[in-house]
This record gives sequence, structure tokens and C-alpha cells, in this order.
Amino acid sequence: MRSLLALLSLALAFGSPAARAAEPVDMLLVLAADVSRSVTEPKFKLQRDGAAAAITNPQVVAAMTSGQHRRIAVCFVEWAAAGMQTAIVDWTLIASAADARLFADKLVETPRAFSGSTAIGGAIDFSVQQLERAPFASDRRVIDVSGDGNNNNGRSVVEARDEALAKGITINALVILTPPGESFRPEHTNPPGGLEKYFQDNVIGGPGSFTIVAEGHETFGRALTKKLIQEIARSEEHTSELQSH
Repeated sequence: MRSLLALLSLALAFGSPAARAAEPVDMLLVLAADVSRSVTEPKFKLQRDGAAAAITNPQVVAAMTSGQHRRIAVCFVEWAAAGMQTAIVDWTLIASAADARLFADKLVETPRAFSGSTAIGGAIDFSVQQLERAPFASDRRVIDVSGDGNNNNGRSVVEARDEALAKGITINALVILTPPGESFRPEHTNPPGGLEKYFQDNVIGGPGSFTIVAEGHETFGRALTKKLIQEIARSEEHTSELQSH
């Protein structure tokens, strides 16, 4: 009986999140998507469907499975005002096209979580928390923030960014522009130099950080596909640099 109990305890230990914490992946990636008031329901659907299409794109899957460990781990977060953040799809290992499809299916099936102001600082803080509790290990940790407006709620986005960078986290951004002829949302102020410059100056940071622009939500999926390929390629370059030292 004691032997049986010992074996059961060992099995439970290896199946626990703590036991899997050291499982290596090529990158830990948090996709943090803006669902504030400016993201209307039609835009929200375009954003969700675009994200699902990007995750399952064969080129993206090939990039995800071409690193040293042949897999990455992804968590999808939606955010709006301060205190409005949730993991829509929790940490998922993607090592195949089937894994990517399961992730995408969960994404499109989950109801919208929030609609509020735009707290980019809160989104970064919450994304950092997800990275710190991830049941996988990687020396490459990335937050991918997508948004269509500047920070107008909660704490300073610059403070949140700087704290994340101090922990060795890279922040990239997908900037969604307001199409010509569409009125700018009153909850956003048009930042000097445009929204992409705002994200470059206040949101992104870390080795090789970058922004990509989507000319409206209808091009979100294409922009995210391009961004994911670029993001993962930079992750592989980062790993190669570490191995050469």
C-alpha cells in the first residue's frame, strides 16, 4: 500500500504545474488585445477572427516550431480600463498545427470580456503577471500589445513599461489606426506625431522591440501574422546570440 501511495504521489507531482515549470520553450508570448470602447462589436469580431487566422497561418506555425525546442507557449489576454484584464486563452503549448488550431478555436468561442477605457499600463502589468506564473521556461519573454488608442486610464504606461523592461521582458506593439473618414473616439486624444510614434515612445522596449501598423481592424489579422513571424524570428536570433557567447 505504501508503495502504491508513493507512486501516486510521484505521478501527481509530475503532473502538477510546479513540476512542469521548467519545461523549456523557445519563447513565452503574451498577446494582449485592446477591447476598450473604441473597439466596436464589428471591430472586435475582426480582431478575434484575425488573431485566430494569424495563429493558424502555416508560416506562423512553421516559425513557432522551428526553434531549438520546436515549440513556444502563448497566452491571449484582453484588456480595457484599469482592473479590466483577463486571460481569454491561458498558457498553451504550440508545437504543431493541431495545437495552433485548438488555441484558435478557444479564442473564437470565448465571449468578449470587457468594454471600457484604455489602460495600457494595466495591460502591461497584467501581462507581466502572466509571464511570471507561466508553467513553462524560456529566456525570451515577450508581451505583444495591440491597441487603437493612447493610454487614458490607470497608472502611467511608461512606468509599467520600464518595470517590465527591468525584468528582461520585451514589449512589442501592433498599432491599429483609425481609417480616414472615421471619427476619432472622444475617449482618445490624438497624440502628437500620431499613434505609432506614441507607442514607439511610450509602450515598446527591450532588445529588438518594434511596432507594426494595421490600417484598421480589417487588416488586423494580416498585420499580426507579419508581426508574429518577425517576433519569433527575433527570438531565434536572440537564442543563437546567447549560445555563441
